[in-house]
Amino acid sequence: MLIPADIAEFRETFRNKRIPRRYSGALHLALTVGASTIVVLYCLLHLREIQTMEWLTIPITFLYANITEYITHRVPMHHPIPGLRKVFAGHTMEHHHFFTDESMELEGIRDLAIILFPPLMLAIFVGIFAFPVAFLVGSIISSNAGYLFLAVAMGYYANYELFHLAYHMPGNSRVGRMPFMERLRLHHKRHHDLRLMSRFCFNITYPICDLIFGTMAPKTAPKTKESATSLGA
Repeated sequence: MLIPADIAEFRETFRNKRIPRRYSGALHLALTVGASTIVVLYCLLHLREIQTMEWLTIPITFLYANITEYITHRVPMHHPIPGLRKVFAGHTMEHHHFFTDESMELEGIRDLAIILFPPLMLAIFVGIFAFPVAFLVGSIISSNAGYLFLAVAMGYYANYELFHLAYHMPGNSRVGRMPFMERLRLHHKRHHDLRLMSRFCFNITYPICDLIFGTMAPKTAPKTKESATSLGA
């Protein structure tokens, strides 16, 4: 795997300055998937005599999660919004320069630090987008609907993280060779083109909102790359 010199230099600097020596990529992944799985199992074990209409919570929550993923990625992750500039800096200025369409593959398990969300983001996701809405759904509709909402939301979060990791795995890996994954990897690779990243391919998991809102990437990219000063424009 030949990595362009500027990307290799950026990666080395990032690893030395931003990844703690004691960081464990395996532990980070286990915490992300493990915490999500525990919540999902907890919710499923509390379901009782589900009614037909309550099952509709699953597709509705799935679409809610897809929209949340799309908006969060398109707006604060790619536009410097007051109060959320660290989100923009961590994603646009770091993740998108660590991985570009020229070099998408990780080089070791410590690179998971720039792929997976930090544990704090999991807590924020649960505290803002998952638990409050699940509590509201459970109070207004039924406890089953609330548990189903939270289970699907947390399952989607784990899905997001695992898919994103898969996109940055080597293309010849077992995951990279899966037919459906190849198409999703290409979708994400187009997003990592600096000429396209602030305008196209904001869904990480399933490009539902990209199709709805017309942000699927064109087959040919613009001729000029976005400058560092226009990254958040």
